[in-house]
Amino acid sequence: MKIFITGASGMVGKNFLEHPFISKLDVFAPKRDELDLFNYQAVKEYIKKISPDIIIHAAGRVGGIQANIKAPVSFLLENLDMGRNIVYAARECGVKKLINLGSSCMYPKNAPNPLKEEMILKGQPEPTNEGYALAKIVVAKLCSYISRENSEYRYKTLIPCNLYGRWDKFSPKNSHMIPAVIRKIYLAKAKDEKKVEIWGDGNARREFMYAGDLADCLMKAISDFDMLSDIMNVGLGYDLSINEYYKTIAEVTGYKGGFAHDLTKPVGMARKLVDTSKQNEWGWKPQTELREGAKKTYDFFQNFIEKEEGALS
Repeated sequence: MKIFITGASGMVGKNFLEHPFISKLDVFAPKRDELDLFNYQAVKEYIKKISPDIIIHAAGRVGGIQANIKAPVSFLLENLDMGRNIVYAARECGVKKLINLGSSCMYPKNAPNPLKEEMILKGQPEPTNEGYALAKIVVAKLCSYISRENSEYRYKTLIPCNLYGRWDKFSPKNSHMIPAVIRKIYLAKAKDEKKVEIWGDGNARREFMYAGDLADCLMKAISDFDMLSDIMNVGLGYDLSINEYYKTIAEVTGYKGGFAHDLTKPVGMARKLVDTSKQNEWGWKPQTELREGAKKTYDFFQNFIEKEEGALS
């Protein structure tokens, strides 16, 4: 089967390319210098040339709270432009199957947990990442509209919970919580600091899934595409408090100090847990527990990022 995946240089793309079954597929995974996803004509010509059986759209501008607050225009426009170009070019080239990756940021700020797929557009998104959320919602709707207009085209959206893992971003400029915490605690341990700062009181709850598990879900989605829902959450089905994440990462890294809470910092949504009912009915669940995933991510940070990319600078 011929697969075209965008975002080959990102965390999701690289974890997908590391999957044990990847050799069974004919995968096209162009990097940024090989295909400009902001150039619609270039995207259309590339898709027409390779004629893939399935497209997986995993590319995107991503980042944590700080990055989203600082650059909402970029998060809105870049994700919207890439998504629109990929999805509509696929339609124009006659590609009948597409998997679009959304985000749990698409859900309203005040939606009751667990977050069910039908809650999208039932309220205002969380303000700290509104631009990103709106872009993801529009692209998901474009997929559903194309499928509605012509049932031969089956364009589906998977909505992962928060992700972390190998190939994550550890720089404070664009990191999500877990890689940011790994970096912060690593530095605190190296400098023998007695306290690590936590934004807020640490009681906000988050659901973080290891990126290797999402890669496994994508692999099943390729082989079991027809049974996949048009829109489906992908997650753990349970969440943990921010304090619990800090504690586990401290244990994995061997940090012996304590924590201090800064109540003046923004914390985002109080809770963001996706409903996994459709995922469970489909017959898939993630296999990586937090401690195992955190250890793999910490080892990656030490062996690759710290040495090769200067993440500590």
